[in-house]
Amino acid sequence: MAITSLRRSPQYLSRSLSTRAYSLPARRTLATVSPEHGKVTVGIRREDPSRIWERRCPITPDEVAQLVQHLKVDVLIQDCDRRVFPVDQFIKAGAKVHPTLEPAHIVIGIKETPLHELVTSPVSAPGLGSGPSVPRTHLMFSHTTKGQPYNMELLSRFLDSHENPSLPRLIDYELLVGEHGKRTVGFGWFAGVAGALESLSALAHAHLELGVTSPFLHTPRPHTHPSIPSLRSALRTIGQNITENGTPGALGPFVIGLTGSGKVSQGCLSILEELPIVNLAVKDLPGLVSNPDTDLHKIYLVHAHPQDYLTRADRGQYSRDDYYKNPAMYQSEFDTKVAPYLTLFLNGVGWLPSFPRLMTNEQLATALSRAAEVGRARFGTIGDISCDVEGGLEFLPRASTLSDPFFKHRPSSLPSHLPSVTIMSVDILPSSLPLDASQHFCGVLMPYLRALINEYRGRSGSREHLEALNVATVARNGELQGKHRWLEAPVERWQATRAAETANKAGVAATSLRKKRVLMLGSGMVAGPAVQEICKRSDVEIIVASNMRSEAEALTRKYSNATAVCLDVHDIEEMARLIQEADVVISLLPVPFHPAVAELCIQHRKHLVTASYISPAMRALHERAQSADVLLLNEIGLDPGIDHCSALSLLAQLKRDNRRVVSFTSFCGGLPAPECADVPLGYKFSWSPRGVLNAALNGARFKLSGKEMEISGENLLQEYFPYVPISNVLRFEGLANRDSLPYAETYGLGKLENLQNVLRGTLRYPGFAEIMHAFKVIGLLDTGPFIQPRHWYDLARMSLESKIGERIPSDPRSFMSALSTVMDIKHADTALNALDWLGLAPGNVPSGTFPEVPLKPQAPIELLTSVLAHKLRYSPGERDMVVLSHEVVAQPSFLSTDSATEVYTSSLVAYGNSEGSAMARCVGLPVAFAALEVLHGGIHVRGVHGPTDRTLYGAVLNGLQGAGLEIKESVSKGPAMERKLADGLRASRVHNSLDS
Repeated sequence: MAITSLRRSPQYLSRSLSTRAYSLPARRTLATVSPEHGKVTVGIRREDPSRIWERRCPITPDEVAQLVQHLKVDVLIQDCDRRVFPVDQFIKAGAKVHPTLEPAHIVIGIKETPLHELVTSPVSAPGLGSGPSVPRTHLMFSHTTKGQPYNMELLSRFLDSHENPSLPRLIDYELLVGEHGKRTVGFGWFAGVAGALESLSALAHAHLELGVTSPFLHTPRPHTHPSIPSLRSALRTIGQNITENGTPGALGPFVIGLTGSGKVSQGCLSILEELPIVNLAVKDLPGLVSNPDTDLHKIYLVHAHPQDYLTRADRGQYSRDDYYKNPAMYQSEFDTKVAPYLTLFLNGVGWLPSFPRLMTNEQLATALSRAAEVGRARFGTIGDISCDVEGGLEFLPRASTLSDPFFKHRPSSLPSHLPSVTIMSVDILPSSLPLDASQHFCGVLMPYLRALINEYRGRSGSREHLEALNVATVARNGELQGKHRWLEAPVERWQATRAAETANKAGVAATSLRKKRVLMLGSGMVAGPAVQEICKRSDVEIIVASNMRSEAEALTRKYSNATAVCLDVHDIEEMARLIQEADVVISLLPVPFHPAVAELCIQHRKHLVTASYISPAMRALHERAQSADVLLLNEIGLDPGIDHCSALSLLAQLKRDNRRVVSFTSFCGGLPAPECADVPLGYKFSWSPRGVLNAALNGARFKLSGKEMEISGENLLQEYFPYVPISNVLRFEGLANRDSLPYAETYGLGKLENLQNVLRGTLRYPGFAEIMHAFKVIGLLDTGPFIQPRHWYDLARMSLESKIGERIPSDPRSFMSALSTVMDIKHADTALNALDWLGLAPGNVPSGTFPEVPLKPQAPIELLTSVLAHKLRYSPGERDMVVLSHEVVAQPSFLSTDSATEVYTSSLVAYGNSEGSAMARCVGLPVAFAALEVLHGGIHVRGVHGPTDRTLYGAVLNGLQGAGLEIKESVSKGPAMERKLADGLRASRVHNSLDS
């Protein structure tokens, strides 16, 4: 392996990177009148003051001097003390300070213009004085071309319902392309340079935490030096130190890994050339790090390309054309082939949802496990320059900032013995190199600007650049241009929203402008994600009605199309009025209220959406709803909801593939993330615990190993599945969930007698069933008789007294003695420890804050609900987790032999994040997606239904994927989980029969 040159600096860096020095004038000149006739005026905007790190400028003082002196252009500039070039340099070059740039024909900035500073009025034509005016032109990264809702108001300022020559032209830099359609104006190279430096700095900090001083401790942060040459010099000094003194032997060879082939990776390679780099191939990595004689006076660089780590699922070779045609056929092996050997990983490759991730959460665990075997400090620091949150690197949780560029992250799925990783993921890296980035930007922009100036003068210019400007024009003369006409729809939605708001405020009837209205009944913990999603649609408004006004107002206050109202659900007249004024109703109320809401929806012919199971009272409304042309859609949360949608999608695909289902097994659970689960029951509550306690009293029916089975509510917590094999990392137990047998018909599985298994279950951490059963034996789950403890530590004792019909003294020894009469000593010890932790054991005075004991008698289950809601609530910063897994065993329809059997899985693992808990998102988002689909007429079924309509479950799954809740599917030859479930159930029955 020989040292090779990495000099790949783009041509624009061959120019001098210094800026001309200007003597300061006595004072600044403020332009107060239009420029002299016959000249084109260019205005240089200041950037949005709220962007504190945005110091870049689209034109340098050098080029301003060229425009003024040689092209005879007037240049105006807005004052800004944050800009990388002092305004005095622009004045010396011939520019004039102007507060609004209103006289400018061409207005240039970097990011989008703040709305209050956008000038849209026409300007006098060059050379015509006060005669006819011409539209001005704005150039910027507008962030409108993908229909971004937050910038539709900006785009609307350039549009009119009719052609309007006076409105300005909008040109987006992102759309300026050259040969082969490649972008010509951008900052990717600078992101690579800055990202490499920030990552080396993060690496040095991570090594300090290991007790090792790295030579990269003195790596300069990009914003601390005036220019790239200065940064190069500082990094070159570090390189010379490495050449002379080497890298710490305790860390082994320093290996930097890089992905990507675009400008980002080119920027990384360019700055890294200042180090004593040795290039090597992926295949050389194992030998390098295992060789004790490897030269530590070098930095080793492996530039991994897709063919190095991507393989076809059928083990075929990588082909670029095939990869882009069939991305789903490929999988990444970066976690085993590259990652374990790296000291620092620089990720410069982008990612799209339809393509395989570079590394999944599970693959991170694999990489770290192997890295620990390879040597110390391997794969401990990652610079994700692409910064795709939860994208190519699924474990990237967020972007970082220039103020706080790196952080330590430990995905909850990681086994406890594996370390966290240090991640640098700044999303505005080029802003930390404002001088060099501005000079580059100016250099590539000037040919387009000269062509635009000549166009204003009516002169011929570069045809190539004029055509590129036309392609990059989003709006002109009040109309969207070319391929951007599709933006009419999102703009019209925004305009309709604004017009309706204006009309309503003025008291004007605006039925033709009225947005469609969603009424949400309830403001509980799952409401937030649903409200947020619905409010993304500017053509929809939502009314959140709740008896907790403060909750409803907290949900709605940050959205212009959301309103909170106070509603007592017993006020039928007011509820009927709200329903009558809505187009679709969402009920997040407790289940017993749903039928009454449904009655009103039928009466007023409004569709209803709920996340709850279809109750007998709701099912009885089916024919009446059909007659009223009303859809009463239920079971569209998580479980039930996402489980139905994902199962139906998988089963539909199997049917299209002519596969016959012989087994269907499904488990789902909402749990604390593993790091938050060290509490009794291994469980925490994000809403009222009563639902979980009630579920522990339900009976269940299912089919397992060819036998139909029934478990009574009395025995559900004793006859459970001690091990549900759906994860290689986490261990779960399972409880059968209600009646699974009707799902053979609901899911179209075929005749029940032809199915080996039909089972739906609930996931819990090990120990849940045992402790909950102990609570049940004590009487804590009883709905009567009512008791009135004086203190919380009396609750368990008084519940057990009611259960056994005898008084129990209040001392701990007597209570333990009574416990041992209703359960064996092992279970009694387990129960007592849990009760003691919860503050319910005799003699245990609860510490800290605790809810007041109710003044009136209540059922034990109600009292336990209050305690669990307090003691097992999520603390700030704690995460929950949702796990869903379907297993479908199928074989070709024309065969029945076991050899043709395949096992299909469909799974979802989601964790809570800044947008909401996993449970809130997994319940609230399906409700929102379903309500929007119903609202816009996409669903034609009527009556009482679950999400069995293909259009509906398809829309929900697509929406979930867009929200980062991706359902993952896989296929294998087995084995299925049937045997382990059956053996576990049998063992639990034997165990509990011996206990009894």
